Amino acid sequence: MKRQQITTYEQAVEYIMNIPRFTTKNTPEDTRQFLRRLGEPDAGLRILHVAGTNGKGSVCAYLRSVLEAAGKKVAVFTSPHLVDVRERFVIGGEMISREAFLEAFLQVYEELDWRTLEAGGGYHPTFFEYLFFMAMLVFSQAGPDYCVLETGLGGRLDATNAVVRKELAVITHISLDHVEYLGHTLTAIAGEKAGIIREGIPVVYAETCEEVGQVIRERARFLSAEAYPVSRIDYRFSKIGNKNIAFSYISRYYGSISLTLPTFAGYQMENCSLALRALEVLAERERDRPADGTGCQEAPLELTPERMEIGVSACFWPGRMEEVLPEVFVDGAHNEDGVRAFLESVAADGHVGSRHLLFAAAADKDYPAMLRRIVDSGLFDRLCIASMENRRGAAPECLEQALADCADSELSTVPVFRYGTVPEALEAMLGERESCGACRIYIAGSLYLVGEVKAALQQGRRGA
Repeated sequence: MKRQQITTYEQAVEYIMNIPRFTTKNTPEDTRQFLRRLGEPDAGLRILHVAGTNGKGSVCAYLRSVLEAAGKKVAVFTSPHLVDVRERFVIGGEMISREAFLEAFLQVYEELDWRTLEAGGGYHPTFFEYLFFMAMLVFSQAGPDYCVLETGLGGRLDATNAVVRKELAVITHISLDHVEYLGHTLTAIAGEKAGIIREGIPVVYAETCEEVGQVIRERARFLSAEAYPVSRIDYRFSKIGNKNIAFSYISRYYGSISLTLPTFAGYQMENCSLALRALEVLAERERDRPADGTGCQEAPLELTPERMEIGVSACFWPGRMEEVLPEVFVDGAHNEDGVRAFLESVAADGHVGSRHLLFAAAADKDYPAMLRRIVDSGLFDRLCIASMENRRGAAPECLEQALADCADSELSTVPVFRYGTVPEALEAMLGERESCGACRIYIAGSLYLVGEVKAALQQGRRGA
């Protein structure tokens, strides 16, 4: 590996994008050691750590929005980005500047042992590690009240788990995904996610099945950590109206609180409730915390129903049942369980008229199972598939074969259209909609697909 002369934001982004995204060559100790080399920028941060299969980004968004409604400054590190890599680094609701990105990139770059790397050895961060190190440097300088970290993959071995200390751990809905890295059973995957729990630090988790809950509770008991489950008894659906969901969250302190989600994605009730329970636990922990040796104590988090209502109603998380054009919705469902939740929301959308779906997926996902659920749902009058630019994308012929394997379904006669690229598919679907009346377009199967759609729309607006 040869050292390069990097002086611009564009060069820094290109360098990072050329680092392999999936590798197991570095150990957690490698990550911790390099953090120490950077001066442990994470040490002064009050970290809320989020892991899980589905819903991690949404939970991070609700945490941020409600904390900001309570007057707190929040830094958030999430993944993946949809269009701009800087989306991964948000402070006070704004992604960081190009200048801040470049400065953090160079801080990491200069600390690498280039003599050893150029000789063919030494440590180099993975794609995700590099971005994580940058986040810790940028956030440390910004001095937020709280830092929300989303794991990239798993939990136990994830780069974000190298931080010195945490205030709280949150584990979202767990299902089978990334089985080649995390294990082929729910208990194995739950064990990896539970790896973010720390000694004496509370964990809030989605209790969706007994086997997952048992793994998390046992790990928490071993570490003397309080475990707080969130299940369907902790929230109650009221109604869907005008593309919003009214529901009640059952607070630990205030009883039933009526809330409105600015989405009709039903799965967000669980994600929102997880975030609210986590913040209630955090507030309780801070109230009970003794003052330091000087007799001073940072102002504890004050969480009221009013602040919950404001934060929840203001929360926006791109790519999750997001209306990008009138009656055009993109959703980041990218595994079988995510597609199940996506289809439940579509079924309850109240739309009268036809629905068309644009689908693409990563080649390493179980897209046959995803497509089987889509076909069996009978919710769509037309299916469109396309090639993503992302190198991980499944080839259209593979998607077509998966659809052909659904031929035994009574609903497999839905027409399928294949397009060369995502922009071509989007243009054709929008054109077709003009002649078919009340048609709603959905786009799902991959967050990379969502990113390409949003990029195409931005390009179209610039070219208009």
